[in-house]
Amino acid sequence: MRHERIAAAGPDGTRPEEFVTGADLLAATLAAAGATHAFGIPGGEVLALVDALERAGIRFELARHENAAGFMAEGLWHATGALPVLVATLGPGVANAVNVVANAQQDRVPLVFVTGCVDQALAESYTHQVFDHQAVLRPLVKASFRVAPGTEALVVAKAVALARSGRPGPVHIDLPISIAEARAASHATYVIPPAAPAIPADIWPAQALIAAAQRPLVIAGLDLVNQDGGGAALDRFLAATGAALLTTYKAKGLVPDSDPRVIGAVGLSPKADALARPLIETADLIVLAGYDPIEMRQGWRNPWPAGKPVIDIVAEPVQHGMHHSSLLLAGDVGSILTRLSDGLTGGRTWPGCEPTTAREAFLAAFADPKEWGPHAVFETLRWIAPAGTVATADSGAHRILLSQLWSCDGPRRLLQSSGLCTMGCALPLATGAALGAGRPTLCFVGDAGLEMVLGELATLRDLGLPVIVVVLVDRALGLIALKQRQLGLARAGVDIGETDFAAVARAMGGHGATIEDRETLAREAEAAFWRSGFTLLACRIDAASYEGAF
Repeated sequence: MRHERIAAAGPDGTRPEEFVTGADLLAATLAAAGATHAFGIPGGEVLALVDALERAGIRFELARHENAAGFMAEGLWHATGALPVLVATLGPGVANAVNVVANAQQDRVPLVFVTGCVDQALAESYTHQVFDHQAVLRPLVKASFRVAPGTEALVVAKAVALARSGRPGPVHIDLPISIAEARAASHATYVIPPAAPAIPADIWPAQALIAAAQRPLVIAGLDLVNQDGGGAALDRFLAATGAALLTTYKAKGLVPDSDPRVIGAVGLSPKADALARPLIETADLIVLAGYDPIEMRQGWRNPWPAGKPVIDIVAEPVQHGMHHSSLLLAGDVGSILTRLSDGLTGGRTWPGCEPTTAREAFLAAFADPKEWGPHAVFETLRWIAPAGTVATADSGAHRILLSQLWSCDGPRRLLQSSGLCTMGCALPLATGAALGAGRPTLCFVGDAGLEMVLGELATLRDLGLPVIVVVLVDRALGLIALKQRQLGLARAGVDIGETDFAAVARAMGGHGATIEDRETLAREAEAAFWRSGFTLLACRIDAASYEGAF
């Protein structure tokens, strides 16, 4: 554990060192841990913290809702690696953020959630907006801390280390007002160095299985995305073993989708699952490279026959019961893959053409049917978007189809909520990603999902970010309507009116257009990538286009 001191005051208005507050110490420790921005909505209980964050060089960004603020922090983390920080005031501020904290747990995001609270003595008699933040959040976070006098820096250092360790996840820090505003007893910050990459000592049984395999199949997932150099390690492993590759939706782009070794993505599409099943059955070894089944639908419970050799490489063991494995290797997934590749000469390929056949089947199954609809929207935008463009996807029918169609040329190029699968995430994810990348970002969202977060268009306006919001306007909760039909249920609670989204965008300071054909979409999209502010393209489609699409 390293100790550092907060710099003394300068001419910029920073308080002299002897007036360093608890909030100053907390903010300085967050900055030392790599935080560049914090997102949220201020309230009286966090004003000292917001002030301290700004003076520590952490820019506080105002959102219109705490839930959206948390997704903005996640989007920035994906783009730059900066520590994601969410700030909320007591009571309703905390309650509003519960969804995004749950998402951080299920989608493995090291979110640091700092909340203001009243002092414990006051809470015994003062009840306005007061409830037990820690009791609400503990089921969703790796840990919940309450700052005590003299522990400001230590608590932050512990929280950050825990958020980033193993499988990332959210942590909570409750900061009482009196501690935030009072002079700190110590001026030293803490930094807990990250643990060295862990590799199990005994990996020879796995090496033996790999050496003997003639038809190895890798399924790569979220744990590998969250580790530095994961894509390069996976590429080396594929080259050394001749393995074919399936990915989860979050792992798309670890190896570019254009690579012929990439068969396709699996997760929520029954059509994709059916195409992948013969390959799974034919493989004589399955290597799960950071595969986290939290992304998968129920069809991925026990997806391979009993007795099939399976090596499960994970960041942390989880007793999920979704599948069995022959060997479990826990630690740094990329480093383990690299060690397993050592000594292999490469040049191996499957003796048959099954991987090539499966890849071709994936491409054919999700091919553009040529008429106007969601396929046309995605294909047109993929053709126009420059290399390296980051896209985000909201939850709904469009996300499942997009995750099959969208070709990723690198990791973290298609951001989505694939664990919690929450609606209303795509726009704030794109906001954070654009803020970090400094270049246009695509956001795909359904009309119902956008109506959940319309206020965040004002955030885009105020930040001047070049986000291109592509709205699939089908006037329904399309995925739920599909499920109702499949179950033979009456249609209920899934139809919505049509909002003039183009007019809304213009009213909120952006450019808006309503789209009903490929040519107009191509023209508007090309212009959008050169526009400095945000663009909203409302693509009117028939909800029936999703029938049988995935």
